[in-house]
Amino acid sequence: MNMGHIDLPYIVRSLGALSGIPARLYQGGELLYSRFPVRLPRDPMEACRKEVFSISEHVGYYVSPLFHYYGVIHAGDTRIVIGPTSQIMADDQALRELAFQLDVPKEEIPDFVSGMHAIVPMPAESLLQMLCTVNHLLNDDEKLEISDIAIYDEEQEALKSGVEKRRTERIYGESGQPQETHNTLALEETLMDIVRRGDTAALKSWLASAPAVHGGTMAGDQLRQLRNLFIVTATLSSRAAIRGGMKENDAFALSDGYIRRVELLTSYAKIMNLQYNMLLEYTEQVEKLHRGRHPTKLATEVANYVRHHLSEAITVEDMAAEFYMSRPYLSARFRQETGETLTDYILGEKTEEAKRLLRWSDKSAAAIGAYLGFSSTAHFSRVFKKYAGLTPREYREKHA
Repeated sequence: MNMGHIDLPYIVRSLGALSGIPARLYQGGELLYSRFPVRLPRDPMEACRKEVFSISEHVGYYVSPLFHYYGVIHAGDTRIVIGPTSQIMADDQALRELAFQLDVPKEEIPDFVSGMHAIVPMPAESLLQMLCTVNHLLNDDEKLEISDIAIYDEEQEALKSGVEKRRTERIYGESGQPQETHNTLALEETLMDIVRRGDTAALKSWLASAPAVHGGTMAGDQLRQLRNLFIVTATLSSRAAIRGGMKENDAFALSDGYIRRVELLTSYAKIMNLQYNMLLEYTEQVEKLHRGRHPTKLATEVANYVRHHLSEAITVEDMAAEFYMSRPYLSARFRQETGETLTDYILGEKTEEAKRLLRWSDKSAAAIGAYLGFSSTAHFSRVFKKYAGLTPREYREKHA
C-alpha cells in the first residue's frame, strides 16, 4: 500500500495517548517519532531491541523476561512498536535491574521505576486487537485475527538440546502428540516437594529422567488441555514456593505472568519448555531464600528483604527497623540461627549477583559495583575477591 497519504506520526501519537503505553515510529530502523505518555529517562525497549526488530511479520509480539509485552506492526520499511505493558508490572528490584541494563544514571533510576509503574496495564488480547486494527490500515486492508499473530520469544526457541529437548521427546514421542497417562499424583507430590525445598539439582535430575505424565483429557482440544495442565502446575508451584518461604505476592505475580504467557503459545514443545523454565525459576527463588538445611522464619524474612533491596546499600539498621528489632538482637539471632553474620550474608548475596552480571552482561566492574550499592569500585573489588576468591576481572576472564 502507498502510505504517502497516511499521517503515521498522528497514528502513533493517537496510539500512545489512547492506550497510555509508549508508542514509536521507525523508518528503515531509524526512530522518526515517539509518544511516551509517562516520563522515562531511557526507552525500556532498547533492552530487547534486537528481538523486537527480528519480527518480520506484518504483526508480531514479543514477551520480555519480565513479562512485558511489545507489539509490532511492520509495513515495508516502516515499523510501529508499542510497549511495554503488562497486567502485572515487575517489582521495583527487577525494574532497577532493567534500568541498570539500560545505563540509566543512578540519580534517575527512581524516575524510571515510577514511570514504568505508571504505564497503563493492558491485557495482551486488547493490545493484539489494537495492532490488528492499525495493520488493516497500513497493509492493504489485511484482516488479521488474534490467532494469526506470531509470538516472538527467544527463550521458547531454545529447545535444541539438553533437558528440555529430552523431556519433550519423551513426552510426545515420534507422533508429536501427548501420550495419555494418568500417573500424576505421586509425580506431582515429588515435584512440588522439590520446589518447596528449593532443590534445583534434584529438579534438573528429575526432569531429565522422569516418565511422561499427563492428567488425562481435560478439554476437547489438546492444546487447551495442555494449557489447562500448565495452569494447574503454575498454581501448585506457587503454593509450594510459598510453603518454602517465598512471599505470597512474589509467588502469585510469577504464576500470573507465566499463565498469561502460556495463553499466547501455540505449540506443545513451547508450552512444555515454558513449564520447565517456570518450575526452575520457582525452585531457584526458594533455593536463594534458604539458609542452612532447616531455614528459620527469620532467615527466610532476611533473604526476602535482601532480594528486594539487592541494588541498594543495605544496612543492618534499616533491616532491623523493618523487622521491629534492635540491631544487636537481629544480628545475634541471625548468626545463631544460620551460623553466619548478617554482613557476610548480605555481601555474599551481592557477590553472587555480581557474578551473574559479570558472566551475562557487558557492564564494567565499576558499573556493577555502583548498581549493587558499593561506595567505590575499590570497595566492590575488595569484597568480591574476599567472597569469590578472584577479582571481578579475573572472574569474568575465567568464565567468559
